[in-house]
Amino acid sequence: MRIYSLFLIIGLFGCSANYHYRKAVKKGLELTQTSDTIRIATLDSIPVIKHDTIVYEHFYSQKDTVVFYKNVYVPKTRLETRIEYKLKRDTIRMITRVEVQKAKASKKPNYLWMVIGILFLGIILFVAGKLANKYL
Repeated sequence: MRIYSLFLIIGLFGCSANYHYRKAVKKGLELTQTSDTIRIATLDSIPVIKHDTIVYEHFYSQKDTVVFYKNVYVPKTRLETRIEYKLKRDTIRMITRVEVQKAKASKKPNYLWMVIGILFLGIILFVAGKLANKYL
């Protein structure tokens, strides 16, 4: 009996549909009443024989009705916004990684400094050789 009374109390004091509707409107739900109704109509022609002549009777029938609402905006849930943000963040990280790898790959050795270094080393060895021949 206590369980039934507990469910009864939860049912009476629970959230109503009106509460959730007001909450959705607060968070950005926009209601629009602009709609298009599309009816698919068919024209059927059935031949009927009357007094040795063929007469076509036309029947108009409606097959289906499609109601299409325009400009309906449904706000995203927290999970959807979190996933969207995470995808954007990961995309930006991947782009920066690719740019860094491209920059590292595009670095060419600076041959001017190599040539200057080789010339400087050559001059030092030449001077050291001259001094060694003079004093030895």
